[in-house]
Amino acid sequence: MNVAFPGRVGKTGVAAIRWDVSNIFLAPAPAQIRAVDDAIVQEPVDAILVENMFIGAVGLLTRPRAERPAVVSLGIIPLGVESRDTAPFGLGILPKPGMLGRVRNAILVVLTKNIIFGGVQKQAEQMMREATGQKLDGFFMSGASKADAIVQFTVPGFEYTRGDLPDTVHFVGPMSRATKNDGPLPEWWSELDGSRPVVHVSQGTIANTDYDELITPTMTALADDDVLVVVSTGGRPVSTLPSPLPQNVRVAEYLPHDKLLPLTDVYVSNGGYGGVHYALEHGVPLVVAGATEDKAEVAARVEWTGAGVRLQTNRPTPEQVGAAVRRVLVAPSYSEQSKAIGAEISASSGLAGLETVLESLLLKTLRE
Repeated sequence: MNVAFPGRVGKTGVAAIRWDVSNIFLAPAPAQIRAVDDAIVQEPVDAILVENMFIGAVGLLTRPRAERPAVVSLGIIPLGVESRDTAPFGLGILPKPGMLGRVRNAILVVLTKNIIFGGVQKQAEQMMREATGQKLDGFFMSGASKADAIVQFTVPGFEYTRGDLPDTVHFVGPMSRATKNDGPLPEWWSELDGSRPVVHVSQGTIANTDYDELITPTMTALADDDVLVVVSTGGRPVSTLPSPLPQNVRVAEYLPHDKLLPLTDVYVSNGGYGGVHYALEHGVPLVVAGATEDKAEVAARVEWTGAGVRLQTNRPTPEQVGAAVRRVLVAPSYSEQSKAIGAEISASSGLAGLETVLESLLLKTLRE
């Protein structure tokens, strides 16, 4: 990302979110609208499926329903629909119950729309006017809320409770589930015998170029603990890890989650939505870093559900990681909460749920 968008380098917090939204998500919207329109001209289209940061969909949704196909927003990041019961999306702020919470949220909405993203909102309004000839109705970040259906790839237990949740929202669980992997196992696999706790750490397959963000602090923090630290480099050569490795560290480029996670006691993650759901699917409690992109919201939900500990930084110190891992290891509530969400995931419909939503929309169109 930083190579493709050097302007984002060094930015953190709200400034980083604002830059990303403006340049990575909003700027391509006119081209996205044109591309979809071109596709519709080529052949009949009943429904358009978009991920929820495909802001070109906001332009499509400015048109009357009779003049466009059904639009389905796919929730590949935490649910961001506006609600009186939640703070604006992107801030990573936990819900606060009661009237005080609603007042706080209302104030934050005004600040977010008019100050934090005020300039980006004006950019969006001008861009949509030029691209569609229509006035942008409402906050550009809330565009997914206007979709004919929102199919969220999680379960209710991992999402904030909202008293005003639109009936267009459907929770179907994660699309990607841990599947059977019969590939070769690393030679050290037999050491995962339950004789000591297993702490798995990964920075995923994208944000893994700088091990100092999470992998190195985790290895350093637990070097003297009676645990086995299992590191996945996400496809990078193992030789790229700092050397020498602590004696209790075992590494591989890729590891089979269907086999590893049932043996894992704590998963240390940088907050990717998919990786966190893999852990929850197996009832593994989490320690989550990550304060940019959607990761702040993922980490906030981990804290809110009690399924793990949030570190609230992209670059935790070894002391922060170590304290969090030890806390999760000794407190059974984290594992219990993760297992409860895992049971929901196991019972969720997945792809079949998305198919059901699509069939319902198409039948409704036929009736109309």
